[in-house]
Amino acid sequence: MTLFGCALDWDALDAALPWVRAMRGCSQDPVFHAEGDVRIHTRLVCEALVGLPEWGALPEPDRELVLAAALLHDVAKPLCTRVENGRITSRGHSQRGAIESRRILWELGADIVTREQVCAMVRYHQIPFYLIERPDALRTALMISQQVRCDLLAMLAKADALGRECADRQELLTRIALFAEHCRELGCLDWAWPFPSAWSRFAYFRREDRDPHYLAHEDARCEVILLCGLPGSGKDTWLREQAPEVPVISLDGIREELGVGAGEGSGEVVQMARERARGYLRAGQGFAWNATNLTREMRGPLVDLFTDYKARVRLVHVETPYRWHAERNAGRERAVPGDVIARMLSRWDVPAVTEAWKVEWWENDAALRAALRT
Repeated sequence: MTLFGCALDWDALDAALPWVRAMRGCSQDPVFHAEGDVRIHTRLVCEALVGLPEWGALPEPDRELVLAAALLHDVAKPLCTRVENGRITSRGHSQRGAIESRRILWELGADIVTREQVCAMVRYHQIPFYLIERPDALRTALMISQQVRCDLLAMLAKADALGRECADRQELLTRIALFAEHCRELGCLDWAWPFPSAWSRFAYFRREDRDPHYLAHEDARCEVILLCGLPGSGKDTWLREQAPEVPVISLDGIREELGVGAGEGSGEVVQMARERARGYLRAGQGFAWNATNLTREMRGPLVDLFTDYKARVRLVHVETPYRWHAERNAGRERAVPGDVIARMLSRWDVPAVTEAWKVEWWENDAALRAALRT
């Protein structure tokens, strides 16, 4: 993946990328960022990163990954910055930044694995500053390690601290070093913490009183496939090709039964879908739930419902490359308007491996699939 290159030309980036231009003039609290606006800080962070010996020692793909995260780590500050009680704040910019980064990298054609590692680094880039103070430091470190290497996250945080003017810079660097040492002691600094099984990992992150070493007993009676993805991403295609015999509960299908359009009668549609799901679950019958399910807040209650009925949940995220998505959506019998897609993209949160028993990412690349058929 070569997204931005290592020799960053900031004038060229300004000219080509509106989200870089938006950083210019976005103010920051001078107590924490006396160096200036978000663009100045981002430039200093990138320059600090490429000056780190440990960054230069990384393989090229890892260097590009961390550099992309450095460029994007504050991408949502222009969206989140406001004044509260006379102070500038950008509360929530990390989580919003992960979503913005996902859209940007999707449009640039980044592969999904690399893209989601960058998004995880953006989402958690502040964690090394204060992990040691958190009561859930163990759980948080293990959770992050399932999504991105903690040593790379520490490297990004170090560059973030070096790329600012503040009175507590040295304290930040000390905290980052403690974060890295904590992860090293746990055994998850440069790889995912090894849970005894996939079910044990799911059980650990579902309850707060679990021992991560505990081999959880799996008593599932059936498997539920929970699909998620933007409209036109290829969820129906995945079902036809990967699970043709599995019964399907489709929210779009129920809307057609009820004669309602997208966004209409949502409560009735979901209630009917849940009742059908309970019927399958009581009988110990597996099925697939087909809907967009773009956020953790939407997926979580469904995972809980299915798991409570002793089903193991296979969470499948389906997406189509950006260059094909608009065409596929336009070809649908009920195309989703562009402004609705834009709102969905502002909430698009690809599932992490910690959300279910099994999490899969499937890219529906129309060009590749057409080539394979000929």
